[in-house]
Amino acid sequence: MTETVKTQIRELRERGLSYGQISASTGIKKSTVKTFCIRTGIVVLTKLKDDELLCKCCGMPVKQDPKRKAKMFCNDKCRMTWWNRNLDKVNRKANYEYICAGCGKPFSVYGNANRKYCSHECYIKDRFGGGHDE
Repeated sequence: MTETVKTQIRELRERGLSYGQISASTGIKKSTVKTFCIRTGIVVLTKLKDDELLCKCCGMPVKQDPKRKAKMFCNDKCRMTWWNRNLDKVNRKANYEYICAGCGKPFSVYGNANRKYCSHECYIKDRFGGGHDE
């Protein structure tokens, strides 16, 4: 499959076309289009029924629970796979900069606003003695 065909499939899929419609317009087998989309993570979240969506990773239907936030993935494996493939879409605003209470070196941490030490080793040495010069 050439890069131009891959680009064309991405554009058509992002417009919301089905695998069959993409297959008809590009001349590539439907199963090949589906496999390419799943492997590259460009599966579009589409509604099947009122209570079902398609998994963003594998394209399988995801049963929704009433009165709950809509699920985007069919299981944890698909969720982790999709997020690991799409790290650029992770919204990381909870970065904190601190100075270690044990060794005095600056360190940054994600998601924990109450850290005092850069490592477990620094915590043990500062809390239970031993110092850093041993």
